[in-house]
Amino acid sequence: MNALMQPGAAWQRPMRVADLDTVLAIEAQCYSHPWTRGNFVDSLAAGYWAELRLDAAGQCLGYFVAMPGVDEMHLLNLTVTPHHQRQGHAWAMLLDLRERALQRGDRQLWLEVRQSNQVARALYGRFGFTDAGVRRSYYPAAGARREDAVVMSLVLDGGADALD
Repeated sequence: MNALMQPGAAWQRPMRVADLDTVLAIEAQCYSHPWTRGNFVDSLAAGYWAELRLDAAGQCLGYFVAMPGVDEMHLLNLTVTPHHQRQGHAWAMLLDLRERALQRGDRQLWLEVRQSNQVARALYGRFGFTDAGVRRSYYPAAGARREDAVVMSLVLDGGADALD
């Protein structure tokens, strides 16, 4: 049994349509404007890389969805259940995403994050992402308002192994 499969350890597996009730419940807990079932179904049908992070008992701790592109990977959704946040699960999923992108030969990772989400922005910054721009009025917000997204990127040069 490898270290990721030890009792109490977390592990990952591909997300399936059968997982979406669980995923949607987590989305509703975490976001004022969660992804819809259709967003996830479309992502899975398109062949995007979608993974669940599970505890030893198979309980979902979080998940991510990333879209492969030409020489790049775009992180579309990274979510950790509220009870399991700040325990290293997002970092572990980012490590897996980076490794997958490097294996594909990608040169860059991209993501958007709400300008107001300081916790996520700090995490991405510690991981090595840098601000690349702003998408004005990108996210829905309370009422009819919209919120800007900060576009962040991580250059993959193979030298980022020090993050492990």
